[in-house]
Amino acid sequence: MPIITKLNNVLLKRHMSLTELSEKVDITIANLSILKNGKAKAIRFSTLEAICKELKCKPGDILDYKTIIV
Repeated sequence: MPIITKLNNVLLKRHMSLTELSEKVDITIANLSILKNGKAKAIRFSTLEAICKELKCKPGDILDYKTIIV
């Protein structure tokens, strides 16, 4: 999948754990872990908004698109 998640990088820069983010945005650790590890197939805009609001970042700081050259 060419969509790459960079949630872990943002968390490290903010010195925040997945547990802390989970508590602050009211999303389960399991769901955040799936997103962090690049296993998510989709994300709701409301979830993305809550994460960005708490981490004071933009969606592009968390998600990236990797161009596949064939």
